[in-house]
Amino acid sequence: MSTLLKSATIIDKSSQFNNQKKDILITNGVIEKIENSIPSKPNNNIITLENLHVSCGWFDTSVSFGEPGFEERETIANGLQTAAKSGFTKVAINSNTNPFIDNKSAVEFLVNKGKGFATTLFPIASLTQKSEGKEMAELFDMQQSGAIAFGDYTKSLANDNLMKVALLYAQNFNGLILSFPKNDSIAAGGLANEGNISTKLGLKGIPALAEHLQITRDLFLLEYTGGKLHIPTISTAESVKLIREAKKKGLQVTCSVSAHHLTLNDNELHGFDSNVKITPPLRTQKDCSALIKAVKNGVIDIITSDHNPIDIEHKKVEFSAAKNGTIGLESCFGAINSVLTLEESIEALTTKPASIFNIKKSCIAVGEKADISLFNPKLTYTFTKENILSTSKNSAFLGKELQGKAYGIFANNQLVIN
Repeated sequence: MSTLLKSATIIDKSSQFNNQKKDILITNGVIEKIENSIPSKPNNNIITLENLHVSCGWFDTSVSFGEPGFEERETIANGLQTAAKSGFTKVAINSNTNPFIDNKSAVEFLVNKGKGFATTLFPIASLTQKSEGKEMAELFDMQQSGAIAFGDYTKSLANDNLMKVALLYAQNFNGLILSFPKNDSIAAGGLANEGNISTKLGLKGIPALAEHLQITRDLFLLEYTGGKLHIPTISTAESVKLIREAKKKGLQVTCSVSAHHLTLNDNELHGFDSNVKITPPLRTQKDCSALIKAVKNGVIDIITSDHNPIDIEHKKVEFSAAKNGTIGLESCFGAINSVLTLEESIEALTTKPASIFNIKKSCIAVGEKADISLFNPKLTYTFTKENILSTSKNSAFLGKELQGKAYGIFANNQLVIN
């Protein structure tokens, strides 16, 4: 059967049809025709959606599912279905599981569990054994099994020499090292961004300095060793400045920001809602503005949902006892499209993520494999629990006005519509 997308506005800077409204015929998973109007045939699955826009498939480079070990938070199957209905054709899965993804067999488990879905799963393996920060894991073996990068998610690496060795070793196979930007000794015991609001609310603060110290260390090490370093989910204006200067020096450093750090600030702490207890913590509006500007000028390479489901037993408790994290797949596009232009949003979800993580970027052209996200960029709505597809419901965006909503995807010869 063929799928016919009717009157779809194409957003793809690499396509000759960019910003044009076209019909797109997909047969056996491959784009067969792109024309102003394609007559339907009896065997066509005709898709007609309000204000339909399409782009190359979105890639989320920081997603957590519970499986293995925390299936009550999210299974791989439900997580990939959620990702597909949220517009993502590719997701990179963090190693905050039980057991950790720190060996070849664990990587192969994830790859095999992810087969057969419309959304493709790519493992990010642990940088250190059991993500303990003591001994480096078998990086090369894990890459050969399908790992696309190496990092311990939100566990920062205190051992300077271990980071140095990892950056040196990974160059042998063009590996990408991730380093979470937090100095634990400075941040220890903190619950929220250190500032006026945390002081007024009596919450122990996490200084922005904790992020800046770790980034500075990592950039010094990178300058010494060479190699490739990706700094996930930065949250401050000073972090932007540090990375901008490193890029000017020619260092191979990239970074990402989460949708919630672009659009929410520490004013959300009023009310002590544990859904906004996140790591890094929500910072100031000044930081948000600097992060948005950095996406626009290219200092920040990637936007991620930083989707991290937490079950109700560990989230619906007093603020100090709640685990950090928010889900984000379902709200990601609507959040970032509220503060960026459509072209900026799509660029941060497609071109740069694929390049940095060495994944082939799709394009919308005749003869190409269909890897397409479907969405309506103009739809404005209030995000509620009815919009949540994840097993866990810990969203920092509940009750927020969003602009733009994903319809679903066509990928791996499967159409998934929300």
